[in-house]
Amino acid sequence: MQITEKDFGNGYQLITLTNDAGVHLSVTDLGARIVSLGRDKELVLGFDSATEYLEKDVFIGASIGRTAGRIENGRFVLDGKDHQVTIDPVNGHSLHGGLPGFETKKWAFTIENGDNEASVIFTTISPDGEHGFPGNLTVEVRHTLTQENVWRVTTKGLSDQPTLFNPTNHVYFNLTGDVTQSIAEHKLQLNSTTFAPLRQDSIPTGEKVSTAGTAFDFQSEKKLAEVFASDFDQKKQVNGIDHPFFLDKIGLDTSAAKLLSPDGTTELTVATDLSSIVIFTANFGTDAPEMHGEQLADHGGITFETQIAPGAEQYADFGSIELAANEPFETITEYKLAFKTADK
Repeated sequence: MQITEKDFGNGYQLITLTNDAGVHLSVTDLGARIVSLGRDKELVLGFDSATEYLEKDVFIGASIGRTAGRIENGRFVLDGKDHQVTIDPVNGHSLHGGLPGFETKKWAFTIENGDNEASVIFTTISPDGEHGFPGNLTVEVRHTLTQENVWRVTTKGLSDQPTLFNPTNHVYFNLTGDVTQSIAEHKLQLNSTTFAPLRQDSIPTGEKVSTAGTAFDFQSEKKLAEVFASDFDQKKQVNGIDHPFFLDKIGLDTSAAKLLSPDGTTELTVATDLSSIVIFTANFGTDAPEMHGEQLADHGGITFETQIAPGAEQYADFGSIELAANEPFETITEYKLAFKTADK
């Protein structure tokens, strides 16, 4: 495995891993984020410098925490105690654990290289009381590239007090390699038959609703254009998808999601040990940022944010994001690339 490191601006570094097949993975210590992934073309959204992330969109590709998604009113009860965490003054809810969060931290890192895979291991500490969350929380995010064209994200956490922990990675894929192209012609399949509907303020209602007969039914592969053209009320509410989907099967030996490029040459398979994936179709409209000198299209990318569904702190049916004191946390998600001959 080949490893290179270079300056990414503002005191941050960019580390690139390249396997024998020519697939590369670039990550940075700004937010322990993915910046680039691909072989002959770029497959994820990203910027060319740390400055652009800080100025345009700090979440793209970043490690997110302490808690991915929104916490209603920034309030939760843990071990019988009421907690109030930082809220966004615009909507009154906590977002991604409070700002600034994991996405703007400068993470320490080490590099491991081997014959079959190489990794960049990022570490940080979220101190007790940061944004109102209890516990000194030590976090490790390991980005690995294998010779089998798998990008693996392994996230660990350890807190000295009971706390909430629900991390994710905020990667966006566009398998065309062209940020000016919508992902409408991509084909998506999900191992999911239920999703979490949202209120107008993007807080889950607490229900698990069947996808059957709705625009959000991806049990069989279909183009995302079918969703964008639909009049499904949950789609219209956010101009696309920005919802948690509950997985019917979990584990690294099963496919949680598959995404196929419009020309059929690139396939992404997602596997995870977590119970849901938040799908967001980059519903930016005309407010999408410029990327690599080009204007990002509306619906110019799609996320696969593996996590416990947002709202779990109040809806037990969604799962638990409580982390006991001194109890190690670990989760793994794998994104596997397959390259095929173009469709005729």
